[in-house]
Amino acid sequence: MKNIRNFCIIAHIDHGKSTLADRLLEYTNTVSGKDLQAQVLDDMDLERERGITIKSHAIQMNYKLGAEAYTLNLIDTPGHVDFSYEVSRSIAACEGALLIVDATQGIQAQTISNLYMALEHDLEIIPIMNKMDMDSAMPEEVEDQIVELLGCKPEEIIRASGKTGLGIEEILQAIIERIPAPQGDPEAPLQCLIFDSVFNSFRGIIAYFKIVNGTIKKGDLVKFVATGKEYYADEIGVLKLDMVPKQTLSAGNVGYIISGIKTSKEVKVGDTITHVKRPCEKAIEGFEEVKPMVFAGVYPIDAEDFEDLRASMEKLQLNDASLTFEPESSAALGFGFRCGFLGMLHMEIIQERLDREFDMSVITTVPNVQYRVYTKKDEMLEVHNPSGLPDITQIERIEEPYIRASIITKTAFIGQIMTLCLGKRGELIKQDYISGDRIELIYDMPLGEIVFDFYDKLKSISKGYASFDYHPIDFRPSKLVKLDILLNGESVDALSSLIHVDNSVTLGRRMCEKLRELIPRQQFDIAIQAAIGAKIIARETIKAVRKDVTAKCYGGDISRKRKLLEKQKKGKKRMKQIGSVEVPQKAFLAVLKLD
Repeated sequence: MKNIRNFCIIAHIDHGKSTLADRLLEYTNTVSGKDLQAQVLDDMDLERERGITIKSHAIQMNYKLGAEAYTLNLIDTPGHVDFSYEVSRSIAACEGALLIVDATQGIQAQTISNLYMALEHDLEIIPIMNKMDMDSAMPEEVEDQIVELLGCKPEEIIRASGKTGLGIEEILQAIIERIPAPQGDPEAPLQCLIFDSVFNSFRGIIAYFKIVNGTIKKGDLVKFVATGKEYYADEIGVLKLDMVPKQTLSAGNVGYIISGIKTSKEVKVGDTITHVKRPCEKAIEGFEEVKPMVFAGVYPIDAEDFEDLRASMEKLQLNDASLTFEPESSAALGFGFRCGFLGMLHMEIIQERLDREFDMSVITTVPNVQYRVYTKKDEMLEVHNPSGLPDITQIERIEEPYIRASIITKTAFIGQIMTLCLGKRGELIKQDYISGDRIELIYDMPLGEIVFDFYDKLKSISKGYASFDYHPIDFRPSKLVKLDILLNGESVDALSSLIHVDNSVTLGRRMCEKLRELIPRQQFDIAIQAAIGAKIIARETIKAVRKDVTAKCYGGDISRKRKLLEKQKKGKKRMKQIGSVEVPQKAFLAVLKLD
């Protein structure tokens, strides 16, 4: 056990984690020849195209230092704020972490939040300055930032480059010298922490785990504590580039277990595995159900694809346990699902994966968050969808979720960022200067306000320098109203949204204007109205396409023309009674992108 080292790589998005992991794998000869490609661990096409890590990946490396042979278990983690629970479980499975900071950008919000998470788990931190080969690197400034944040000595910071391979040998040495070997008793009752799971269509669900105490053998009868289910360990082994089966694994090791599990609900990330005959006394702490933050309706474009969509969602859920969905129906869009996502990036990725992996084209409704509605009878309802709101006369109060946001930016952009946050109903809690011209702003904000386009706006205001991280804190009472969009007096439920009173009138107006541009003209007038309850707050009219019926009247009495126009008017009126208005798909999408 003394020759095992378990470590993860944490960093802000785009600071070069996956590239550095590639170099480590290359230097330890874990990956060579034809397998060597950029971002070895990111095996999804989407991850490569966007250059982001979506799922954490584990891999084992062997390295010789002096006469001793060491086993290094590396877990590469995502850097985006949406996937922070996954990062926290990966951190719990390690004894040390490589904290990577981009030498051209310095410390950013995600770096700090992931660092605090690692420190809570008492991990040994090895600071690394990456991208040292770039001309725009600022090693002295960034070094001062790291020293200030970590309180370490400047000589402890390793200067590296994932591209050229500079400093990789030093990193491997530091992992062995600075990170402690795992503590655990191979003779104690079995205790394993599940930190990830993947779905394989031939073998069922494969769970990745780290053994904290005890020993597991092939064929043992094991129990998953959180779900209480029992299975036989059909195959166990370690993770190289492919899976390598082993007969036994003992404390300190990271490996995988295949036990023919078919449904994703039975494997929860953060759960504990133990023996049925000799169970451990208590589960490993830190397990929680992943809570979705953003909800949206997902509907098939063709109603008959509903069952195919259900099958696709179930398969996706096996690979991504944080996706939740339940069936719902809408008058405008037919049958579909109400899905819960971790954030907007997660939602975008799920949509993209449905399209690519399952060839499903879907319509997504306006995303919103979960509200708590208290009725006059003192009942509490959880509402994910504006159409689920009870009648306004029965509502006592509505509470919405708040988050604590940390924004790190250059001092030049403070004014614009504060204006943006105040516009989103944020309250400034405090501000700290991190170094010369960098400042951290802490805000409490309603989650519903940042769901849409907050991140994009923040990036454009700050020319890409500001970084953003958040975690949920609590629910607070708020003056929210339901904004309905009516077409010819009929409410379109897919366009309705819950919104704060102060923003309702402007949003209602803008939605009406946008829809007027996008809905094609019909043979009759279409009234587009925005309403709160029975009160209409905005209206636009799409004029009818009409034929010039008076063209054949040349001269003569006005009553001849009037007669023809009256006849046309009656026809239009009759048409309006039976005509229905189709809202095109691009109108739904455009409403989502209202700035």
